[in-house]
Amino acid sequence: MTIVGEGAEGSAATAAMEVEAFKRLYPLQFYERYLDQSVRPDGRPLNRARPTSVNLGAIPTAEGSALVKIGHTTMLAGVKLEVVVPSTTAPDQGQLAVDFQMPTICSPLVRPGRPAEVAWSVSEQLSNALSSSNFVNLQQLCIVPGKAAWIAYVDVYCLDADGSLLDAALLAAVAALTHLQLPAVKVTEAGRVVPLTSQNVDGDQEEEISEKKSEDQIVKSRQRLERRPVPIGLTCVKHKNHLLADPSAEEESTLQTSLTVVMDSSDRLVSFYKPGGAVTATSATVKDCIDLAKKRVIEVKDLLEEAYEEAFGAEMMVE
Repeated sequence: MTIVGEGAEGSAATAAMEVEAFKRLYPLQFYERYLDQSVRPDGRPLNRARPTSVNLGAIPTAEGSALVKIGHTTMLAGVKLEVVVPSTTAPDQGQLAVDFQMPTICSPLVRPGRPAEVAWSVSEQLSNALSSSNFVNLQQLCIVPGKAAWIAYVDVYCLDADGSLLDAALLAAVAALTHLQLPAVKVTEAGRVVPLTSQNVDGDQEEEISEKKSEDQIVKSRQRLERRPVPIGLTCVKHKNHLLADPSAEEESTLQTSLTVVMDSSDRLVSFYKPGGAVTATSATVKDCIDLAKKRVIEVKDLLEEAYEEAFGAEMMVE
């Protein structure tokens, strides 16, 4: 009995080694065997995204922060505020500055002292998506027109780069901005911005005051950002007639042709990215990506609402 059992275990181990060897030698053919059956090697359907989680308030020292996971892909985002003089072209608006970093811990492909090429691309696409979506009302960041405004620095750090980086980075940035609270401040006639703490303003009084003017100062209460449609991204990879939603890093490198759709929670198309690849994106392919993105928006919107309720109570965050 023992000998038979050991033989069965040995056969299973040998078979597993043969499968792994075939996968390493012929990765594309390995995937095609599964794709022809409309499934991935891990059993996930082609149109399904990986398990996703959103946790607000991950960085206690930041004005707003979030930790996001899509499968193994992990992003940490933080928001810091600084007072600046508004630009002359937009004296009644604040500013939004976005940065994306890929430290060496996120992937063996990222080498010390050499920035990952994909980091620059994701950073630019992330900034464009937030700007084009108008998710942040820049006028709300204004303290005193022409004199003082907030600049919000949104820093996103990739802790694990396992595919769909823009999707996860955008979700982390949006979640961190959702968690953001603009602090209560007063502005003297000299233009000096002074933070108001619990020691120099009553909490109940602070909630009632949105803006108060006196002879020598302007007081603005603590507030969260205005609710606006949320931009959400979905990356797909195309191979022959197959379209895979939310690919892992292995799927992206093997199947190569990727497309990313960014839509907001009002079903508005914000942006579309296709960074080259062997397969042409036909109008039918683009439509299929948009249809998958619409379903993904509903899923992620619910996750954001749940995270917001957990952090702040039952107040709804997403329109």
